[in-house]
Amino acid sequence: QVQLVESGGDLVQAGGSLRLSCLASGSILRFSAMGWYRQAPGKQRELVASVDRDGSTNYADSVKGRFDISRDNAKNTMYLQMNSLKPEDTAAYYCNGKDGLLLYWGQGTQVTVSS
Repeated sequence: QVQLVESGGDLVQAGGSLRLSCLASGSILRFSAMGWYRQAPGKQRELVASVDRDGSTNYADSVKGRFDISRDNAKNTMYLQMNSLKPEDTAAYYCNGKDGLLLYWGQGTQVTVSS
């Protein structure tokens, strides 16, 4: 059983930056893909960005050019660098890892962007 723990969420002004981290309790090489999702109050959870084991990335249109996803296999950590933050980025952010048919989720970290 692998646990994922997010950190880095905070209150920030519009235009600011944050870096989220997702630390796994074991090797993240087991995950063929990892991703960041977010869920705002009253809305469905949505994919923000994902990164495959080979480093291929995918972004939601709403964050392209502003967010950057990466994974450091040696540190068992995935990151989400968020720049030019907007109030509409306010949400709880969750990381996940896909291991075959299994999906692992973290507990989430809150990002609040004030206007």
